[in-house]
Amino acid sequence: MRFILALLLFATINSTAQKPENFVELIKLPEGFKIELFAAEIENARSLAQGPEGIIFVGSRGEGNVYAVVDKDGDWKADTTYVLASGLNMPNGVAYKNGNLYIAEVSRVSVMRDVCNDLRVPPEMETIRDDFPTDKHHGWKYIAFGPDGKLYVPVGAPCNICLKEDERYASIMRMNEDGSELEVYASGIRNSVGFDWHPTSKDLWFTDNGRDWLGDTKPNDELNHAPEKGLHFGYPFCHAGEYLDPKFGDGKNCTEYVSPAQQLGAHVASLGITFIEQNIFPAEYQRSIFIAEHGSWNKTIPDGYRITRVELDGDKAIKYEVFAEGWLSGAERFGRPVDILEMADGSLLVSDDHANCIYRISFSQDR
Repeated sequence: MRFILALLLFATINSTAQKPENFVELIKLPEGFKIELFAAEIENARSLAQGPEGIIFVGSRGEGNVYAVVDKDGDWKADTTYVLASGLNMPNGVAYKNGNLYIAEVSRVSVMRDVCNDLRVPPEMETIRDDFPTDKHHGWKYIAFGPDGKLYVPVGAPCNICLKEDERYASIMRMNEDGSELEVYASGIRNSVGFDWHPTSKDLWFTDNGRDWLGDTKPNDELNHAPEKGLHFGYPFCHAGEYLDPKFGDGKNCTEYVSPAQQLGAHVASLGITFIEQNIFPAEYQRSIFIAEHGSWNKTIPDGYRITRVELDGDKAIKYEVFAEGWLSGAERFGRPVDILEMADGSLLVSDDHANCIYRISFSQDR
């Protein structure tokens, strides 16, 4: 019965979207910050990637589209949206490098070369690797190029909780930009849909979604730090660094695995993250990771639907707090943040696959 009620709640979450221009002013931010609409009617807007000046690439999940959103006049309002591809298999992940757009579907990574030559007539997609698992459960991918020049590609667990012999499951992998030398970088990761590299240390940090059906308050989602290859973060044996799994935890100890740098809320569905590299925000924010918490789908009292901030002192998390909220009001859900992208002027773009839009958050001392 609880599972049926949760499915009904999930259906409600995905059927009550309102136009963002009708609620964006309800979003609460710290003093000096402002949120406004950057682009609307971007169906199922998910992962973001920055191209040449004025061009933002956007992946989707349910719609199967990949978009280019263009701000032609530099006023931080999108002027034109191009559909670069459609009918794809959950093309959530997009990454841009050296004029080329990389697109991740469930089992395939492709590239559109010289994509910006003419956005009206996009180039053909060239497959660089098509042998990832085909499971749709946690099969959508976030992708990004690391400081080492490699393309990082996660492979989620194809279930809520399970243990597979194939080491690719529940991992973050990496490969060369031509698809060669694919390898597991980190394992024991249930489902990561967002990661970034520290601007100074160049270490990888990533979010991970905790398992379901252990109650409303556990396990927490995780913010993890992976400074080197070969680390194991616990799944499916240990969750959030402290809970042994009732099915797979027998004979295990959580001390065998890397604990989260920061426990996030239980079931908040932490997705995209970004470090702050510009010097526009106040000083305390410049040592922060911003996290898009997409929002719970099966929690009795909904949680998430916000942007949070984890402040770091070196590699140690010292504060976890809400930065932006208002997408959730009681039982009413206005939006679901997915990904966060820092722009050259220090502002943040935030995608929303429920309100089908992209927001811009900026800061000014004069406000």
